[in-house]
Amino acid sequence: MNFLTIGHRGVMGVEPENTLRSFVAAQQAGLDLIELDLHLSKDGALVVMHDAEVDRTTDGSGPIAEKTLEELRALDAGRGERVPVFEEVLEAVQSPLQAEIKDVAAARALAEVMQRRDLVSRVEVSSFHDEAVAEIARLVPGVRTALIASRYGTDVVERAREARAATLCLDIRRLTLEVVEHARKADLRVIGWVVNTQDQLRLVRALQLDGATTDYPEIKRTARFTA
Repeated sequence: MNFLTIGHRGVMGVEPENTLRSFVAAQQAGLDLIELDLHLSKDGALVVMHDAEVDRTTDGSGPIAEKTLEELRALDAGRGERVPVFEEVLEAVQSPLQAEIKDVAAARALAEVMQRRDLVSRVEVSSFHDEAVAEIARLVPGVRTALIASRYGTDVVERAREARAATLCLDIRRLTLEVVEHARKADLRVIGWVVNTQDQLRLVRALQLDGATTDYPEIKRTARFTA
């Protein structure tokens, strides 16, 4: 498989993260996959935002779970962008997506959309939470899943297998050759994040990872020349 470059929340290094503007820019830059984050609003909408609260990325404050979609729509998510819902992203770009879910409830809501719109071939689902990965795998036959980890040892491989994940998305600051080799023996793909510099890119290529998640579109242009 070719080395994948994954746009982190679109191209959050140059555009407001998790906005349609950011996702379109990621597609125009030719990134292979676009990563986004999903939370449920108070009225059950699958909204695209990383944090559980709106404070950091909008001009509002408070938890997403305590706001209706209409209330979230009123917020400025950067440069006049609005908080999108998942299905708007599906329409705005044609790229494959990696959707990160935060809990089992979001897994169930996403499963409904994936089944209704036949998204198994287009959307990979990821999570830091083993139970969320296992739930989406149970609900959507054939779905591709990834377990994300920032603090881990070789045990993360066993966790991924138990959750039925086919891919590990691992923080490169803790990544070791031992972990990578252990993952390979279990036939798991390994993606490194976040890869924003040439040194970081050289590391993931030296470890022969399957791809890199990046904030910047130029990583796509240089990845093919880096070994």
